[in-house]
Amino acid sequence: QLQLVESGGGLVQPGGSLKLSCAVSGFTLDYYAIGWFRQAPGKGYEGVSCINNSGSSTIYADSVKGRFTILRDSAKNTVHLQMNNLKAEDTAVYYCAAEKLPGHGSDCAPYQYDNWGQGTQVTVSS
Repeated sequence: QLQLVESGGGLVQPGGSLKLSCAVSGFTLDYYAIGWFRQAPGKGYEGVSCINNSGSSTIYADSVKGRFTILRDSAKNTVHLQMNNLKAEDTAVYYCAAEKLPGHGSDCAPYQYDNWGQGTQVTVSS
């Protein structure tokens, strides 16, 4: 059974950093792309960053380019999202998910992903 569990959220001041983790079970990272998504209060889901099944290709939302980095730890079957220089507008619930069909998650669009975790809250505030 595919399962993804997020962790690492919390409260951080503007300009600070957090590292989110997505622990994957039921399959190895070699099979599916993994994506990070977020939902801010009153808004829809937004694709933040995705990494393909081989780890050779990544994609980032324009709003996080240069600040966020998606990382794979194949040994631990975990995908991380390193978030630096956080801004108030990064406040959201962050989710990780696996692409529904292998090779069909390259747009990092929420509808292309499934098996969402329970989410982890990130709050950026002074």
